[in-house]
Amino acid sequence: MKEGLRLTERVREILDCYRGDVPGTRANLARLLMSGRLAGTGRLLILPVDQGFEHGPARSFAVNPSGYDPRYHCELAIDAGCNAYAAPLGLLEAGAADAAGQIPLILKLNNSDSLQGSDDYNQAVTGSVRDALRLGCCAVGYTIYPGSAYSQNMYERLREIALEAKSVGLAVVVWSYPRGGRLTKAGETAIDVVCYAAQIAAQLGAHVIKVKVPTDHIEQAEAKKVYAAEHIPISTLADRIRHVIQSAFHGRRIVIFSGGAKGEDKTIFDEVRAIRDGGGFGSIIGRNSFQRPKPDALTFLETCMKIYAGQIP
Repeated sequence: MKEGLRLTERVREILDCYRGDVPGTRANLARLLMSGRLAGTGRLLILPVDQGFEHGPARSFAVNPSGYDPRYHCELAIDAGCNAYAAPLGLLEAGAADAAGQIPLILKLNNSDSLQGSDDYNQAVTGSVRDALRLGCCAVGYTIYPGSAYSQNMYERLREIALEAKSVGLAVVVWSYPRGGRLTKAGETAIDVVCYAAQIAAQLGAHVIKVKVPTDHIEQAEAKKVYAAEHIPISTLADRIRHVIQSAFHGRRIVIFSGGAKGEDKTIFDEVRAIRDGGGFGSIIGRNSFQRPKPDALTFLETCMKIYAGQIP
């Protein structure tokens, strides 16, 4: 956040939803909301780079070898005007010195690798709140897998981490990705399940919630009855985004949406429009950003930001 930059009315409205938090946490949320090209709009576009840990270096960076260098991602986030840059401990340690004071940082505190079995939906804690403070972060990030065999343990661990983070004025960002259990693959992004994931993260004390873009599939039999009886609109993506926001304390928690695997630009831009029109707070886009040459990545991110800012219909 630029020194002396006054909060906009929209940012004040959002911060008012966090009156139960200490001033330090609210100040760090303001840093997120008042940084980058979207500063003051109430929208967020965050660059996350945890894919090297999650998927391996070649799968993540070979298509754009500049991505092997941790400094590249910091520079990309800063040059693009992102609200924040999120990464695991090692990546931030290797690049945070270049980013210090130029962009808010989020330390991803738990991670998993793709070498373990595909049904082992769990993550190891790989960083600490103390690390986040040492690196000058404004927030910590943590992934939960609602529906997995390890979900209850993840919830309990998140409670401990969130309590510690809030005690020192850091914001808490929760990746809430339903997986495992009785969920089908289609169920992971079903509208009822994504809404459930957002609600769980909000109940666990998240300040910022990251979920996947929902489909119109309804996974749970009991939920289908309610959606039909109450005529909940989910036919368009904007409708579904609106319902996810409603499920996170009626819009009183910041909800951002995953950019997903690398896809066609038009598809992503259409999703961004739907997130904007449905009242979503923004996107967190990794592979669709850094898996392309830097000039192309800057153009791509600029277009997303212009859509969120209403500069592109």
